[in-house]
Amino acid sequence: MSPPPPPLGRVRRRAAQTFDEALDDEELVAARAALAQGRWQNSRSLLVRTGDDWDRRGHRITVLAREPSCAAWARDWLLAEPDSGDGAALLALAQVRRALRGKDKPARAREACHRAAAALPADPTPWLGLLLLERAQGADGDAVRVFEQIRSRYADHHHAHHLVVAWLAERRVEAGPDPLHEVYDFANWSAEQAPADSPLAILPVIAHAERYRALAASGHERADPAASGHWMGRRARQVMKAAFDWWLEWEHEEHPRRLIDLNFLAHAKVCEGRGAEAAALFHRIGDKATPVPWSYPDRDPLTAFRTARTAALGTG
Repeated sequence: MSPPPPPLGRVRRRAAQTFDEALDDEELVAARAALAQGRWQNSRSLLVRTGDDWDRRGHRITVLAREPSCAAWARDWLLAEPDSGDGAALLALAQVRRALRGKDKPARAREACHRAAAALPADPTPWLGLLLLERAQGADGDAVRVFEQIRSRYADHHHAHHLVVAWLAERRVEAGPDPLHEVYDFANWSAEQAPADSPLAILPVIAHAERYRALAASGHERADPAASGHWMGRRARQVMKAAFDWWLEWEHEEHPRRLIDLNFLAHAKVCEGRGAEAAALFHRIGDKATPVPWSYPDRDPLTAFRTARTAALGTG
């Protein structure tokens, strides 16, 4: 039986209200609010409108899947429309989220993802669900295999590349800093393979931050990113400059996950000590902060973001 909707008059409190995974997608915010009330038809309409914009589709489904009752409402959707691929994809991602929280068995989530993938052969989103699962619980070979399935459907998948970079950054961390680490090679290769207007151009910056997170967590870098020196080497500066110069010329500001990239880039400029460039990014970000990378390695992300923004913009 599906859970009852919360009272219409109650203000629902979210755990990190300042950090909203929906970012600036107002249609997604509205559909998520409706889903919380059991009105899955709004999510259905949203996904129909999204079509095969795979980055946006993946973003929207993963955010909807975080709604606590999403799995129950997705099952209601499939009772009404048993052949709905969108409903199957939403249920699959919801079960992945439940499995990652220890609320469901990983095997059931994997089965749901495979069912959704069979219903939607061209859609990389069910495979994104599997990658989220394997990233946390699977063997290395499984993550690679799943990532290849995603790339075969959409070679420039933004979220998938970020997940792989975060996973690779944790490998061989016991050896300490290594400028030739595989995560840098992967990020550089992915950026070179992507189209000129793809936000994967910023992936080397993501790799640098993720490697810092892994090194700092293992005691190989200082816990204060701005004082660690990780962003001060020649190679690091070249990466940051290339990414910032690319962003200045980027004309596709509608990408659904661009604010994640902007937060990573602003964080890098703060750590690099480039206040003017950081200020330009903070102006574009506004109040749409993301928990990562401001939380790296173990910091309060909201405090870190506000402190950095205040210093860059000169506001109190």
